[in-house]
This record gives sequence, C-alpha cells and structure tokens, in this order.
Amino acid sequence: MTNAEKVNAFLDQAKVFYFLTTDGDQPKGRPFGFHLLLDGRIYFGCGTFKDVFKQLTANPCVEVLAYNGEEFLRYDGAAKVVRDEKVMAAVREAAPQLMAMYDQNGWEMGLFYLENGRAEIRAMMTQKEAFEV
Repeated sequence: MTNAEKVNAFLDQAKVFYFLTTDGDQPKGRPFGFHLLLDGRIYFGCGTFKDVFKQLTANPCVEVLAYNGEEFLRYDGAAKVVRDEKVMAAVREAAPQLMAMYDQNGWEMGLFYLENGRAEIRAMMTQKEAFEV
C-alpha cells in the first residue's frame, strides 16, 4: 500500500475529516467529506465561492485532521489547485449527487491536492507512523 493509499483509506474510515486553513492570522477549520484518490494523488474539492477556497489560494499551507475512532491522522502540505478535465470527470463519477447540486446551483467545484505532503497516524499518546505523501 502506498502512502497516499494509507491516507485515503484512513479518510474513508473516518468519513468526515476537518480541513484547516488560515484567514489572515486566524485559524479556520471545517468538516469535509469529499476526497478522491486518482493516479497516486488525493484530491479534495470545495466550491470556489466558499471562504475555504479563497483562504487556501491566499495561503496554501493547510492541514487535514481525521479520527477513525481509535487513531487520528494529521496530513499537511501546500494546496495545489488543479483544473483538469480527467480529474473532474472522475469527481463527477465518484460524487454524482454532489456534482448535480453544484450544477443545479451554477457553482464551480475547485479541486486541489497537497504538494509536499507529510502525514502521521497516531493514538493520543503514541505515534504509530509518520511518512511523506
């Protein structure tokens, strides 16, 4: 299993994870659920009209936090926005209801992945594993 597959599997187990950005000098976090592993990268998406998208484009240093009931994951890196029809087609296939809502409302989905990612999986008191993604 690759490191990206480990992170993706953890996010699958957690179902909901928290995406952290900054707004000026203030930390901001919000729940996310969508992620997609494609060609060795984990893609995330959110509306380009949302504050989170504006924040990650202003300061791409972000972190994902997830808890699967026993362990937690920290995954950080620099958000790299992508505009790729192949990736968007995969998103449409993986999340048709989400994309139907976006289409119905005239919203644009902003897609991104984390460059130079680093992840760690740990329990509250011990580190299980840390690796580059």
